[in-house]
Amino acid sequence: MEQILAKTLLAGFEAAPAIPEGQMIRFVTTDSRQVGPDCVFVAFPGEKFDGHDFAAAALEAGAAYVVLNHPVEGVPAEKTILCPDSYQAMMRMGANYRAQFSPKVIGVTGSVGKTTTKEFCAAVFSGFGNTIKTEGNQNNELGLPRTLFQIGPDTEYAVVEMGMSHAGEIDRLARCAKPDAGIITCIGVSHIENLGSRENICKAKLEICAGLPEGAPLVLNYDDEYLRKAQLPAHVQPVWYSLTSGEADVSASAIRQEEDGMSFLVDDQDNGCFMIHIPALGRHNVANALAAYCVATRLGLPARQVIQELKNFRQTGMRQRVVDSHGVKVIEDCYNANPDSMRAALEMFRDFPCQRRFALLGDMLELGEISRAEHEELGRLAAVSNLEALVTYGEQAQRTAVTAAAKGLRTVYAHNYEEAAEALLRQVHPGDAVLVKASRGMALEKVLEIFYMERDAAALGN
Repeated sequence: MEQILAKTLLAGFEAAPAIPEGQMIRFVTTDSRQVGPDCVFVAFPGEKFDGHDFAAAALEAGAAYVVLNHPVEGVPAEKTILCPDSYQAMMRMGANYRAQFSPKVIGVTGSVGKTTTKEFCAAVFSGFGNTIKTEGNQNNELGLPRTLFQIGPDTEYAVVEMGMSHAGEIDRLARCAKPDAGIITCIGVSHIENLGSRENICKAKLEICAGLPEGAPLVLNYDDEYLRKAQLPAHVQPVWYSLTSGEADVSASAIRQEEDGMSFLVDDQDNGCFMIHIPALGRHNVANALAAYCVATRLGLPARQVIQELKNFRQTGMRQRVVDSHGVKVIEDCYNANPDSMRAALEMFRDFPCQRRFALLGDMLELGEISRAEHEELGRLAAVSNLEALVTYGEQAQRTAVTAAAKGLRTVYAHNYEEAAEALLRQVHPGDAVLVKASRGMALEKVLEIFYMERDAAALGN
């Protein structure tokens, strides 16, 4: 974060003291352990710790101001910014800080693929100038301001991911970040428990338009029926991409999965045709790459160089990371899961080059009333996905196992991480491949820890 005038950073807070002219703020923190001179400490109430209990100590450590939801005894009013919602306070300061700089900001949202699309965008824009991006899962009303605070005078591009679980959240994120262009990857069923229908999810994702300026490109997935029939605001310029239709502004054809990624032909109605190879597996990643291509070219970057920069994409975290465990290829895709991403992963895995295919699948969380039906549908999909055997873990994934077994697929339902690892260890041999996927809360990486340790021990024993 660059130093900023306190009056500028704290503008718009109704309950704020008189701020001296020329007073500077060096950084904003929500962690009392990171407090230092000339910072703003924002107190968040929590189940285990309440930041308000550390407000006085923050001032003693040099904080210029503390942002509180309510007055705290012993904390002087002249050092207190009162705001009933700490998230709202972070968003206000993030917006005030972002307004001092003029990078091209790209906002990315969607039910599935937004993080990977963000990474494709970051790979592209990094080839054209100093680029920052959302790190990890910092895509909410706390994480977005933290990302914006990374912007400096030399920042040319900022790629910000926008997540949500309720209506209105992306509206607030977009108004804070003020993106110059937006991407909506697709409309799935994540958070349908809160929003009620995919139509409502689509409306919530389209809230990104609230922060887009007149004529801004809005990149949309033509293959998504909910986006295609959505009523778009008149002030945005839609740019459609597709894997199935030549009617889109940009389309992909001749898609081929290779051992190290995907090759395909890009047909851009504005810029012509190009062959491309990306270091990512699955047709869904072709769509993610197309979205990044569209936003970069519609912001004026040359198409041929954009395609070259797409090759610099790298997966993050536990998203389709391929690990060789003594001859067994393991595709670690444990970061998140929902019906759409599960379907895409199984489709990719069907064409993965190996001798035999095994899958370890866990629960898909936050599906509400549709959870049972979707886990049973996952079992039907697994049964026709060219798998040698299926291992499942989780209460809902038991339904997946039962359905897959009824369709003739050999299945094992594991009650714990050890059983899941043992089920895989008993069956796989060098030349085989294993797909591991579930919602983040299932922590399937714990199964992999056991699996890798046992295979390492067996290799040493030989």
